[in-house]
Amino acid sequence: MYETIYREKLMTKEEAAALVRDGDEIEIGFGADFPVAFDEALAARAHELTHVAVRNGVLFDRSRLLLQGAPFEWLSWHATGDVRRAMDGGKAIHVPVRYSELIRYVTENRHTDMLVFSAAPMDAHGYFNFGIEGSHFLRLAKKAKTVIVEVNEKQPYVYGRGESEIHIDEVDGIIEAEAHPLAVLPNRPYDDTDRRIAEAVVERMEDGATVQLGIGALPNAVGDVIAQSSLKDLGVHTEMYVDSFMKMTLAGKITGAKKTLDRGRQVTVFLAGTEALYDFVDDNPSIMVGPVDYVNGASTIAAQHKMTSINTAIQVNLRGEVSSESAGMRQISGAGGQFDFAVGSYLAPEGKGFICLRSSRVDKNGIRHSNIVPDFSTGTIVTLPAPVTQYVVTEYGICNLKGKSTYERAKALIAIAHPEFRDELVRAAMKKGVWKN
Repeated sequence: MYETIYREKLMTKEEAAALVRDGDEIEIGFGADFPVAFDEALAARAHELTHVAVRNGVLFDRSRLLLQGAPFEWLSWHATGDVRRAMDGGKAIHVPVRYSELIRYVTENRHTDMLVFSAAPMDAHGYFNFGIEGSHFLRLAKKAKTVIVEVNEKQPYVYGRGESEIHIDEVDGIIEAEAHPLAVLPNRPYDDTDRRIAEAVVERMEDGATVQLGIGALPNAVGDVIAQSSLKDLGVHTEMYVDSFMKMTLAGKITGAKKTLDRGRQVTVFLAGTEALYDFVDDNPSIMVGPVDYVNGASTIAAQHKMTSINTAIQVNLRGEVSSESAGMRQISGAGGQFDFAVGSYLAPEGKGFICLRSSRVDKNGIRHSNIVPDFSTGTIVTLPAPVTQYVVTEYGICNLKGKSTYERAKALIAIAHPEFRDELVRAAMKKGVWKN
């Protein structure tokens, strides 16, 4: 039965791309779940079109639509490398969004002429598994005018919390792409500085904690330190599932036995990492993707006993405000779920929220700059307001800002700043009137 419907809906990538009309707004993929064949075919139509809006969340593949620019206007709510460069060149625009609200954002506040995503091959019951992405596709598919599935035989099959598949009856077109590996997110190497920060965090973690990690060298260091620690019975409830969680699992640190919700399951919105990670999660019942309004919902996070969120930042100012997504007017990433995990982890019974950053950075001219600053530069986005921030960690120590006055906050943050900048920061704090003589 379903095989007949499948053949009726089968189309080439060119036929699918031909369905796009001038003035359309389309959503295409998310993370490593990206329809590369459709992307190529639509980019080839650039000379036929005058304007098409292309929405995307996190991009790990090289998109020809993004590289093309006009007539394609790239709308991104989380900039990655290629997207940042496109923004610098005027080919892409940032759309601020709190990730936990994304489903409402795309179903209530935008219209979608076409949704295109990669999926695993159809099963015997007529379902296509979304694979490594469980964020929002199913509910967006119910609102989109046209839904196109690009089948990739190398898409892992990942179990879900009820919104991880779409039935062929809800699909308008099917592209059978040439089987290709998913985009790989290499493990970023870390150094002794990252490891010292990771060790300071892990020292304050407890058996049975449920863990959320961000992305980058520092979270990789945290994962390795946990894998080598004496911690046990950890759980996972995270926005993004990366190689660090696989390492911790293989080291026997993660059982999920103490989780309040989804006991025994490692829950995430989407996955990105190495081929080894994609092999690990394929048909693995312990891994579960869920819709972003559930996974990133502050109330869900707060329900987990000993919820521990570990995220990174670009800068922290002396009030304890955190910037994790821009440097001045330049967009670096996006808000993602950092706010929700910071709020939820503090509300959770015995929960903890950590913001980790190096105390300083060295620019291309060899000049060192403090990452703990009196104030952010003009245009810098505040990802976490001061009252939300709990622990801040650098290689020089850790401080808990909850309940502290502006003076106490400045004093605590200066104590973990790079020694080269501490006197300068004290003078700035005095000038701001938040330092006691």
